[in-house]
Amino acid sequence: MTLNEDRRVRLTVDLRLDGQVVPADGTSAGTTAGFLALAAGLEGTVERVDEDRPQSQEVREYERLKSLLDDFGHQMPPGSRRQLEEQVASLEPEWTAYQERKLRLTVRVRFDNGFVLDDAPGDLFTAV
Repeated sequence: MTLNEDRRVRLTVDLRLDGQVVPADGTSAGTTAGFLALAAGLEGTVERVDEDRPQSQEVREYERLKSLLDDFGHQMPPGSRRQLEEQVASLEPEWTAYQERKLRLTVRVRFDNGFVLDDAPGDLFTAV
């Protein structure tokens, strides 16, 4: 399932949240306040979706060189084009491994009761 902003979702598991309570403006140190339980089935709306798949230097270089080859390769002298193709080919294993890595998806959800859960794994929710 794809999670998008403004999509209605339902919590699929019971959650127990514990830790420190800190004012939203961060003006003071937090204190331990016990825990909060959220029951499966609680519904809300996705406010933000964050996707994270860290890129290595090699992946960034592959993207840069591949874009250069795709956009300008047909205009390059044959020797330069061949050299660029070899550089792209040498970086393809890193690119393939990057594509196969699991995407980390987190969401910010505002539940119907007003509670906001931020930076929560997307796989905790299902579309309503």
